[in-house]
Amino acid sequence: MGSVAVTDRKQEEQEKDYSLEKVPYKERKMGWLSITNITFGIATAIFYFQLGSVMALQFGAINALISAAYAITVAGIMGTMIVYLSARSGMNVNLMSRGGGFGYIGASLTSLIYASNFIMYCALEGMILVYAIHEFFPIIPVWLLIIIFGTMVIPLNWFGIKQLDKLQKWSLPIFFLFLITAIGVAIFTTSLYQGNFWTYMPEGVQIGGTALLLCIGMQHGIMGLTALLASDYARFLKPGHLKIGSVMIGFIPQVFCYGVMGGLGIWFGVRLAEPNPGVYIVHLLGIGGAFFTLLTQIRINVTNIYSSSLSLSNFFENVLHFTPGRRFWVVVAGMTAIILMLGGITNHLDTALTFQGVFLMAWAAVLITDALIVKMLLRIGPLFYEYRQEYLHKWNPVGVASLIIASALGTIAALGYMGPFLAQTAAFFAAALAALLTVCIAVATKGKYYLAKAVDDIDEEDILIREKIEEGQTSRGTRVI
Repeated sequence: MGSVAVTDRKQEEQEKDYSLEKVPYKERKMGWLSITNITFGIATAIFYFQLGSVMALQFGAINALISAAYAITVAGIMGTMIVYLSARSGMNVNLMSRGGGFGYIGASLTSLIYASNFIMYCALEGMILVYAIHEFFPIIPVWLLIIIFGTMVIPLNWFGIKQLDKLQKWSLPIFFLFLITAIGVAIFTTSLYQGNFWTYMPEGVQIGGTALLLCIGMQHGIMGLTALLASDYARFLKPGHLKIGSVMIGFIPQVFCYGVMGGLGIWFGVRLAEPNPGVYIVHLLGIGGAFFTLLTQIRINVTNIYSSSLSLSNFFENVLHFTPGRRFWVVVAGMTAIILMLGGITNHLDTALTFQGVFLMAWAAVLITDALIVKMLLRIGPLFYEYRQEYLHKWNPVGVASLIIASALGTIAALGYMGPFLAQTAAFFAAALAALLTVCIAVATKGKYYLAKAVDDIDEEDILIREKIEEGQTSRGTRVI
C-alpha cells in the first residue's frame, strides 16, 4: 500500500500545473526548445492564414505585408519581455498581475477577461475546422461537427503541459509535410490573379493611409494575446536557458505567426481569390486538406483551452475561493467555446479583434511598464512578484486604474469618437496610455499598494535585479536581495 501511495504522489507531482501558485525554482526543468515547440502550436494556427487572406483581399497585399512586419516587431518585443519576466518569477501573467500592479482581486478581473479571449479564439479556430470538414462532407450538419470537434480538445488537455509537449512535438513534422504539399499544389494551380501576389490591390485602395491602418488594427486584435500567451509555458523554463529562451520563446513564434503563416495567407488568398482557408486548403488537398486543418486546429485549440483553464482557476480561486481543479475548468472552457460556435461567433470577427486588442495590449503594457520602469528603474515597490493573498492588497490602483482608464478611452477611440486615425490605432493608443498612467500612478502612490505586509521568504533567484542593499533597507518592509 505504501508503494502505491508513493506512486500516486509522484504522478500527482508530475501532472501538477501550478495554476494557483508559482512554479518553484527547482521545478523549472523544461528546456527552451521544448517550450518553443509548444508555442509553435499557436504559431501554426490556420487563423493566421485567414487573417492574411482577409487583409490582402480587402486592403491590398502590400498593406497586409507591411502590417505583418509591424506585428512581428511589436509582438516580438512584447513577447520577449513577458517571457523573461515569467521565467524569472515562475508565474504566468495571471499570477504576475497580482504583484505587478493589480492586487489579488484586481488581477482576478484580468484573468476572467483573459480566459474569455482564449475561449473566443478556441471558437474561431474551431469554426475554421468545422467549415473545412463540412466543405468535404457537406452531408454532415455544421452543428454536429461543432459538437464533435469542440469536445475533442477536452481529453487532449487532461494531463497538462507534459501532454501538450508530446502532442505538439509529434504533430509538428506532419504539419510541415502538409504545409509544403499545399504550397506545392498551389504553385501548380492556375492563379486567379495575373501578376505577382504582392502587387494585388483592390480597386480604390492605395498603399498606406486608411487601408494600412485597418490592417494594423486587425493585427492588434491578436498581437496582445500571442505576446501574453507564452507566459503559461515560459514559467517552466530552466533558469540556465533564460536569455536564449526569452528570445526563442517570445520572439521567434511571432515571426512564424505573422511572417510565415500570415504571409502564406496573403499569397494563398490572392492566388486563389478566397479568404477562408477552411475552403481553399480543402480545394488544394482534398481529404488531405481536411486532415491538415484538423491537425492544425487541434494544435492551437489545446493551447487555447489550457490557458483559459488556468485563467478561470485563478479568477474563481481569488473571488469565490472555489477550487475544483484545472480539469474542471478545461470542461467549462470547452463547453463555452462550443456554445459560441453554435451562436455564430465568426460573424463578428472584426469587432471582436478590435475590442479585445484594446484590452490585451493595455494589459501587456501595464505589466511591462510596471516591471521595467516602476520596479527596476524607479525602484518603486518590491523587486519581485508576490502572488499570495495574505501578502497583497485586494486592489492596487497602479494597474487597475491604468487598465480601466486606458481600455475605456481605447474603446471610445475604436468606436470612432476620437477621429479615424485613433479608431484604427485604438489598441496602440490604449497601450501607450496604460504605460504612461502606470508610471504616474505608481509615483503618486509611492508603491504603498503593492504589499499589505512584509515578505521574508522570497528566493534570491526570483528577484528581478539582484544587488546588495544595506542592512535594514527594505521595500514596504520586504528585504530585496
